[in-house]
This record gives sequence, structure tokens and C-alpha cells, in this order.
Amino acid sequence: MTVKSMTGYSGSDGVHAETRWQWEGRSVNGKSLELRFRMPPGFDGLEREARQRCQAVLARGNCSISLRIQREMVASEIRLSEAGLRQALAVAKAASEIADMPAPSLDSLLSMRGVVETAESEESEEARQALEAALLAGLSEMLDGLAAARAAEGDRLAAIVSAQLDEIGALIEKISGAASRQPAAIARRLSEQIARLTEGDMALDPERLHQEAVLLASKADVQEELDRLAAHIGAARALLAEAGPIGRKLEFLAQEFNREANTICSKANDIDVSHAGLALKSVIDQFREQVANIE
Repeated sequence: MTVKSMTGYSGSDGVHAETRWQWEGRSVNGKSLELRFRMPPGFDGLEREARQRCQAVLARGNCSISLRIQREMVASEIRLSEAGLRQALAVAKAASEIADMPAPSLDSLLSMRGVVETAESEESEEARQALEAALLAGLSEMLDGLAAARAAEGDRLAAIVSAQLDEIGALIEKISGAASRQPAAIARRLSEQIARLTEGDMALDPERLHQEAVLLASKADVQEELDRLAAHIGAARALLAEAGPIGRKLEFLAQEFNREANTICSKANDIDVSHAGLALKSVIDQFREQVANIE
């Protein structure tokens, strides 16, 4: 089976030059594919490519993708501002003449703001592209892990759904073989009810009783509903064997299952059929809950 869940988690991390990174991906149920990204400042430009890669792997689900970056201390340069130093010298000379004091030392001048500057080495375009390529490769690794987690959960869901289809099939057989659905059984119950109401004083025409029993059996017949349920089971099993997203189709089948079960319960003319119909509705509700998790 190729069933995939919409629930999963994966992460990947790595190092490139002075940069450490970590991707995390989480996904839960959703009607369609909804992607939310959390990127650190300066890396928003990766989102477009990241979105395309996610869309190539995931079909449905609410997915949160986050990237964390930690950069090591990079080399820095100390730069002398000649213009700033000349201005500082001129100011110091003028101040010493006015105050009749010695001019300040070179250390004092260099400590003045704007005279000496510290600047980090600029990252080249080639280095930036290499870092982004490494980050995107890490994203693909994380997405592979997320897809594997969703597939593993999908295997578990497929087993549960298949067992539920077996249970629905067993209930169909139980209802189909119920003796109470036969005209003879209906005639017997009808005769007993009339006798109870009339305390046995009314004589019943066997032919008329049979006609009434056939009419009631026709109104209570659920064979069409049982046949459609059996067809829905076959369609669901075919979907479980398909490749690609099948969740929406299974959700539609769950609605059809429920429609037929409701009709069976409304037509039930015997407590055994009624109980089987209620059990059928219960299993179908469980089936609907499970297929809501399938991609």
C-alpha cells in the first residue's frame, strides 16, 4: 500500500564554513497544502525555492518549516579613518592652545569615535551562493525524512482502515443474512401483532396476510443499500492500492458509507437489523476519523 499520512516530523542539521544550520519540519492534517516558513533575518530569499521543494514532496497538510542559523565569529578588519584623525588632531591642537595645556597623546586620539573603525569582512557572492546551496541541500534532506515519517504513519493508517473495511463487510453480511428480512418472517410477526391487538378474536385471511407481509418486506428492503455499501468497500480498497493523494476520495466515500447506513437504520424492521445498522454507523464514524489523516 502507498498510503501517506499528513502527520509527521523531521529535522536536519549541518555545517558550512563558519555557519551552522538546522532545519525542522512539522505537518498536521489540512484540507490542502499550507506552508508556513520561519526564516532568520537575511535568509528570506530562500523561501521561494524552499516552497517549490516542499510542493514537490508534499500534497496536503498544514506544514511549518523553520531554519535556525548560528554563525561563528568572522574575521574583522581595523581601519584608520585619515579624515577622522586629521579632524581629531585639529580639534586637539586648538583645544590645547585655548586651555594652554599639552596636546593629547596618540592613544587618546585613536580612542576617539570615528578615528579607528572595526569592520567585518564582506561575504563574497560566491561564498553566499555556496552557503545557500548547502542550506537547500539540508532542506531536501529534511523533506525526505518528513516524507518517510508520513509514509510510516500512512502504513499504520492503512492497516487500521483496512480492518475497518473488513468490519463493515462483516456487518453487511450479517444484515444481508438476517432471517427477519424474509416475507415469511414478516408475516409471522404481523400475525402475532394482530393476534395480540385483537386478543385472538379476529380470523386472518392467509392470502391477505401474505400480501401485507410482502408489501412490508418491500418497504423495508435494504438490498440496494447493502449492494452500494459493498461497492464502496471495493472502491476504498482500490484507492488504498493507488499511488498519490487519496485522502479526499476516501473522505467522500465515508460520506457515502454514512448515507447508506442511515437509510438501513431508518428501514430496519427488526431489532437485530437495527443493532447491526447502529454498529455499522459506529464503524463508519471511526473510518471517517482515520481517513481524515490521510494525504
